[in-house]
Amino acid sequence: MSGDDAGRAGQPESGPGPARHRDRVTMTATDQAALLAESRKLQLATIHRDGTPHLVTMFYVMLDGQIAFWTYRSAQKARNLARDPRVTCLVEAGEEYFELRGVQVVGTARRIEDPARVLDIGRRLAAVTTGMAADVLEEYTTKTARKRVGFVVEPLRIISWDFRKLARPGD
Repeated sequence: MSGDDAGRAGQPESGPGPARHRDRVTMTATDQAALLAESRKLQLATIHRDGTPHLVTMFYVMLDGQIAFWTYRSAQKARNLARDPRVTCLVEAGEEYFELRGVQVVGTARRIEDPARVLDIGRRLAAVTTGMAADVLEEYTTKTARKRVGFVVEPLRIISWDFRKLARPGD
């Protein structure tokens, strides 16, 4: 599902007439922020050297309204981002068609090398992904932070959808 999908052939893109599907399901900025804040995992697409996509699931946190994650310095995604910082991140929810909603963030991943900032991202991730007290995880987080690099995604385009806004047949 892409918010960039055009309407049906022959139908006007805008103006009088029925609303386009995309316009009916697009989330408000508040709804987008809420989904990003309540979710923990995203699909991260980077670009391999040969131009093919590299897609992985990542845990993330929000920092100042932007997606942030960390990874090992030698990870494929880190190597890909060193070559080409363009990314697409997908956060989605829902099991059935009329429950589907998602936010796709297309942007640039800014590399964070400062040890204190990398550790901050790691602490935040540990707090939201393990359900354990921060002090229990401090030794692990501090140790692994030395081998990791952080990234913050600077959005260029955001596409969203919320199929809960659609009328369910029979309602």
